[in-house]
Amino acid sequence: MNIPKLPLGDWIETLERWLEDHLDPLFDMIRLIIGSMTDAFYAGLTAVPAVVIMILISLIAWKIVNLRLALFAFAGLALIHNLNLWEPSMQSLALVLTASILSIALGIPIGIACARSNALQHAVMPMLDFMQTMPAFVYLLPAVSFFSLGVVPGVIASVIFAIPPTIRLTNLGIRQVPQDLVEAADAFGSTPLQKLVKLQMPIALPTIMAGINQTIMLSLSMVVIASMIGAQGVGAYVYRAVTQAKTGVGFEAGIAIVIIAILLDRLTQGAVKRKKS
Repeated sequence: MNIPKLPLGDWIETLERWLEDHLDPLFDMIRLIIGSMTDAFYAGLTAVPAVVIMILISLIAWKIVNLRLALFAFAGLALIHNLNLWEPSMQSLALVLTASILSIALGIPIGIACARSNALQHAVMPMLDFMQTMPAFVYLLPAVSFFSLGVVPGVIASVIFAIPPTIRLTNLGIRQVPQDLVEAADAFGSTPLQKLVKLQMPIALPTIMAGINQTIMLSLSMVVIASMIGAQGVGAYVYRAVTQAKTGVGFEAGIAIVIIAILLDRLTQGAVKRKKS
């Protein structure tokens, strides 16, 4: 007995066309907001000489982590500049910053809501599993349909792919706050907002920061994939090197991505350790 194939693909495409027909003004507004954010970050990163950015990031690394990371930061960024990949690297960093900020701005409130409601948590967690296990390339298709080519669909796909850790670990961190402390806050007449801001969030902050660290890393991992739909940056160099079989160009661009990844990872991890200590 042959079971007819479910027209799942047709249903998805019908939904996509309906969204395009009825929500186009909303997509235009989202495109404007995200495009403006990315352009603002890129303009800020390139408005001053590269050496100033190198020194500033090195000082931040020294303050948050240690002198060794500061020296690595300066040397690594100097290498990126020497390879003529500074501007593409700043384009990629602007994309990562935009996607990370949007993921954090959306993820933390959703995580807080999940921590307060078991029903919402049970509804959201399967969606997060789906978002994390679906191949990232699949997100590019609707993103391009709704937002055309360029950096905006790349940011949208990055947010979908990178937001789950922030939601999960925000929810986990708040739920792990000792119940006796919560009961003591209730006994002293704290409002839900006071309890959240003065008790739960400070205690859960290291866990939340760990989620933010993972979100930033996942956003960075989308840089190369986003280049397939027109997002500029170092990822475009990697993609071009793959299509043209230029190993040297791909290796140089890969080194730039690795340096940025190490810096972002160590800085966020350093921030987590400072909060714990």
